[in-house]
Amino acid sequence: DNNLSCNFKREYSDTVAKDGYIKQSVNAKEQVKENTKITVTYSLGKEPTIEQKNALKQAESYSKLFHMSKDALYDQLVSEYGGQFSAKDAQYAVDNIEVDWNENALAQAKSYRETMSMSKNAIYDQLISEYGGKFTKKQAQYAIDHLDD
Repeated sequence: DNNLSCNFKREYSDTVAKDGYIKQSVNAKEQVKENTKITVTYSLGKEPTIEQKNALKQAESYSKLFHMSKDALYDQLVSEYGGQFSAKDAQYAVDNIEVDWNENALAQAKSYRETMSMSKNAIYDQLISEYGGKFTKKQAQYAIDHLDD
């Protein structure tokens, strides 16, 4: 009613858990004037280590280039032939990457169809295979359901 503008900000915090409320720019009991800008700050959790940041960057690259599943991405990050990150750093990366796993499954499914001329059943099996995509059954089904879109 008073033309208030609310902005949301996120910052690292050693004391407030991820997604927890940290502060706001106006005191909760303070009466705000018309056209006031209010900023509410939420936590990103503890600031990641350099290794965690690097694992996340590498995860983002693999996801964009190869459209990997969460499990396949984790395996690549910890692999002695891949990122060689610790389990903890790789887990941080896959837990914090912003990616639509359904869309990754769909991109991989389209690649299988275009490059290998696979049937939908074979694509589904490849997507969920522990030796293939390692996607969840739900993600693989999403890909199959949208393959012709």
